[in-house]
Amino acid sequence: MPPSSRHRFLAADRYRVEREWLRYEGTPQRDLFRELRERFLLRHATGTGWAVDLGSGPLRFTPLLGGEHARCVALDLSAAMLRQGPVPANLADRWPIERVQGDAVRPPLRPHHFATVGLLGNALGFAGSESIDLLSSALSLVAPGGRVLIEIAPGPGEHSRYLARLPEGAVGRLLRSPPPLVGRRIRAEGFVEDPPRRVEPGTFARWDPRDLATELVRRGFAVEETLSVAPALGSDPTRVAAARGDPKAWARLLELEESLGRDPERWPRAAAVLVAAALPPGGMIM
Repeated sequence: MPPSSRHRFLAADRYRVEREWLRYEGTPQRDLFRELRERFLLRHATGTGWAVDLGSGPLRFTPLLGGEHARCVALDLSAAMLRQGPVPANLADRWPIERVQGDAVRPPLRPHHFATVGLLGNALGFAGSESIDLLSSALSLVAPGGRVLIEIAPGPGEHSRYLARLPEGAVGRLLRSPPPLVGRRIRAEGFVEDPPRRVEPGTFARWDPRDLATELVRRGFAVEETLSVAPALGSDPTRVAAARGDPKAWARLLELEESLGRDPERWPRAAAVLVAAALPPGGMIM
């Protein structure tokens, strides 16, 4: 991890912790980002065993790693992040979580011991020039038969051209329709790339999902799912809000975003991509 990034995480104070927590709270758009990640983690729960969240931040997704009966470890550079206060009511039964302050590039943890290893929040990107070392460390912790769950940020993001040209109210009503019908129209009209975000040179590594998949396969893993997060409405908070008040429209929006997000065409420009990969029982990490 670049010295500037490592220092920033080590120096995180309570204000930064709260800001990080609120990235997934308070607006329909943030709800969408959070729920899509939660659904992904639950789909890939191993059910039991040990799970570790590398670069856990304020433990936002840690209790979902591994599933209901997993024992969780959160590892982060920042002591302030590990002292996170809020506990979501629906996850209170999954506390307490073991908290370890340390560097995920050199984790003080037992190799080949964890049924689930999480590398979320684009930890690979923030590792900069050490991103390949961080990936190697994460994979070395996975037990045979276990999984690694990774989030990367390949590009600036994109949005549906079709939904963007409809009035907000019309989008809310449209989303009550079966997702395959809406998805066909969205795919037919295509997507628009969002403006690039300013990134300080040398502090951020972008991974192409296809390159990550190649690296995982080379090391003995089988990629189970690759998902672009919210390619249709992720950058359009007003139209996301139009669906939030209607439970049927909201449920179908989640299904629609997941369906579109599995299209390989959506991955290279996505602002966030989630990857799940499994190490076969008896598998060897290269």
